[in-house]
Amino acid sequence: MSIKFVTRPFAALVLVCLITVSAAAQQTPAPTNPDATSQTSARDAQGATQQDAPKKDATQQGASKDAPTSGSPTQGQSNSGTSSPGTNSGSTSTQGKVAGTSNDRLFYALPNFLTLENGGKLPPLSAREKFKVVALGTFDPIQFPWWGIVSAISQAENSEPAYGQGWAAYGKRYGTTAGDSIVENFMVGAVFPSILHQDPRFYQSSKGGFGHRTFYAVTRIFVTRSDSGNKQFNFSEVFGSAFAAAISTYSYHPESTYVSTPTNPHMFIGSDRTLSNTASVWGTQIALDTVTLVVKEFWPDVHRKLSHKQKSDVPQPANSNH
Repeated sequence: MSIKFVTRPFAALVLVCLITVSAAAQQTPAPTNPDATSQTSARDAQGATQQDAPKKDATQQGASKDAPTSGSPTQGQSNSGTSSPGTNSGSTSTQGKVAGTSNDRLFYALPNFLTLENGGKLPPLSAREKFKVVALGTFDPIQFPWWGIVSAISQAENSEPAYGQGWAAYGKRYGTTAGDSIVENFMVGAVFPSILHQDPRFYQSSKGGFGHRTFYAVTRIFVTRSDSGNKQFNFSEVFGSAFAAAISTYSYHPESTYVSTPTNPHMFIGSDRTLSNTASVWGTQIALDTVTLVVKEFWPDVHRKLSHKQKSDVPQPANSNH
């Protein structure tokens, strides 16, 4: 059971990757006509000049009064010369619905709201904000078909055979898959970070080569930030996922039962509510979260490649001192 449990989310993740990359490769930018564009711009500029000519003197007088003094920040700039989280140089996402989070999506689909690129040191999330951003990601519309894909793989593998086969069994597997995801997301991203005052966000590195960045992403399973910005052991991930595995295993996963098969009308199926199964689920969640962190680390680079946009082509944030 444990091996099959491991393959389900990984297989679904690979499937989504292949579909996304194939769709992105088929996308072609709409052709443009630079001559027509330049002619239209020239006509617009000429008409605007003729209409605004009588107002030129009045505009200049008003502008001289409202012009900012030298060295003061203008609109769109900050005193520190840095951009807000989620809109930094080279970022692939925008500001999320919760302050200090992003609006990014892995493979343009899966919510990635707790990942920040070039985030720096940010104000801590309150307990309410942690629960809100986790809820937004957990109950995002894309999650419902995602759970359906994972459940279909589980059904095909006959994982947890006590459920049997058929639509009723698929419904049970779907509920189990959704429950596992919901419990684990909230325990790791909201409940334990709120209790232990830890930051559930993943700060992408973007520094060094492939090996260095991979090592950084993998170690974030065990290293995180406190709400004050200090490095800490990632109790939220390690103990949160363990607590989630125990809740799901001993509450709604199938108990021992008898099922009828064509060769054995009274086949005994052992209970999944065991300590060994809990440990297996815990290890699977840690492994999956580790792989997901590596994907999060390199996703902005992949996003730029798929968008035909290099990191050097992204404009740098304006500096108020210049």
